[in-house]
Amino acid sequence: MPNIKSAIKRVSVIEKKTLQNNMIKSAYKTAIKAFEAAVAEGNKSKAEEAFKEAIKKIDQACTKGVLKANTASRKKSNLAKKLNTLK
Repeated sequence: MPNIKSAIKRVSVIEKKTLQNNMIKSAYKTAIKAFEAAVAEGNKSKAEEAFKEAIKKIDQACTKGVLKANTASRKKSNLAKKLNTLK
């Protein structure tokens, strides 16, 4: 445990930020799973709605710094490929 006041504060801030980052990460992973489930059942309209939500969550994660820009772009591209297999 840190003894210096600023170090104690940093530990507390890091814990809060870690929880926020985990929440954001969980949200985009859940959105991706919902999209993949819609694709698996072959429901095109449901898949398109889930695709929009997944893209939104990935962009939010990228903006917050949870994902790097290239990683976010790759994930969105892979989801778009899966969506296009339904058409």
